[in-house]
Amino acid sequence: MHILHVVGARPNFMKVAPVMAALAKRDGVNQTLVHTGQHYDANMSDIFWQELGLPRPDVNLGVGSGSHAVQTAQIMIHLEEVLLAQRPDIVLVYGDINSTVAAAIVCAKLLIPIGHVEAGLRSFDRTMPEEVNRLLTDQIADLLFTPSSDGNENLLREGIAAEKIYLVGNVMIDTLVRLLPQAETVWPQLLASLEGPPQGWEQGGYALVTLHRPSNVDNPDELRHIIEALGAIAKKVPVLFPIHPRTRQRLQNFGLDTQGPNFHLTDPVGYLEFLALQRHATLVITDSGGIQEETTYLGVPCITMRKNTERPVTVTMGTNVLVGQDSSRLQDEVSRILNGESRKGQIPPLWDGKASERIADVLANYIA
Repeated sequence: MHILHVVGARPNFMKVAPVMAALAKRDGVNQTLVHTGQHYDANMSDIFWQELGLPRPDVNLGVGSGSHAVQTAQIMIHLEEVLLAQRPDIVLVYGDINSTVAAAIVCAKLLIPIGHVEAGLRSFDRTMPEEVNRLLTDQIADLLFTPSSDGNENLLREGIAAEKIYLVGNVMIDTLVRLLPQAETVWPQLLASLEGPPQGWEQGGYALVTLHRPSNVDNPDELRHIIEALGAIAKKVPVLFPIHPRTRQRLQNFGLDTQGPNFHLTDPVGYLEFLALQRHATLVITDSGGIQEETTYLGVPCITMRKNTERPVTVTMGTNVLVGQDSSRLQDEVSRILNGESRKGQIPPLWDGKASERIADVLANYIA
């Protein structure tokens, strides 16, 4: 059985790692890892390969950045050559990036079966490129692996045959469960390595911030309101902001000031370090999908600066609250959390660290 995995960005790495590990335990399984190069940072990628235990990609298409159309087209052109040469039994795609939909389309044209890991998630907002990618990928996939029951409901409503859909749980949580003990071991070194953190944050807790979506950082007025709100929050609880390079550039371009004794910007950190930061945070402020899931598992209050989420289970069952781009509501939610009124939440079903094993079982039966 030859399984080819297609990844293109850091969140994909966290999803593919446990699946490849689970499949490696099976006899007669040959795996190929293709990195499209959609997002590539040599330093960060090296850290991820090491921390996640991932093999180096067998193929790197090196497509780089570009418009959605250019990037998708380049992936399709170069990936087709790889698939024609290797002819895998099935291709697994992950998440909702351009690499995912591009690979799915190429496979559908070549009549190569497609498995979509993290299928069925919906924000119901087609202004988001990721939503279009999810919808198209799920329509042409042969196996759809969902992380939560709402994914099954969405797919059935869209006319996907029930026999194609498998509720397996969340592979992101597989990685978290495996690496959380290691994250705890790096915590002391992480404390020592951060230069000039907000005063007293390691004793009294902190708000961990990560923001990168265009709706939050590309508009100077929106970003200014957010930074002002974070400045006000820093007067109540220290703010620690490992800042995305794109967001840092926007702050510089717009001339926005983030100075303050309790407001600390730092460079991006590796997965283990960021997991440790989440684990010990008083609260997390984000616009990331994966962090909504991780904080729900960890039981850490999460405030998401988006109007919608493709992961509603983190709101209905978990610790997540959506505030849109309302900076006043952001501050109100922080005050509620600091007053002990945060959502307690619970871990969704099958978020148990074994989703990848269930995927491996399905694939073995499918190929057989």
